[in-house]
Amino acid sequence: MVYKSKAENAAAAVAASIPRGAYSLDEFCAAHNISMGLYRKLREQGLGPRETRILRRVVISVEAAAAWRREREAASAAETEVQ
Repeated sequence: MVYKSKAENAAAAVAASIPRGAYSLDEFCAAHNISMGLYRKLREQGLGPRETRILRRVVISVEAAAAWRREREAASAAETEVQ
């Protein structure tokens, strides 16, 4: 049995058109163009996405990421209206 790296497995899943179910923290930050530092800051302020812990791993479901984007967009729109 040949073992593949995490990156190779991810690339194979994309090539096979397997839909993504969740993001790792690094993948979430890359997908949303934010740094891990900003992610941690948002999480500490209670503004981060809903996380799921699987043993020692933390993942963010695709649904939680979409909900987080909607919340951030709504907050941004409300802030813009106040100004």
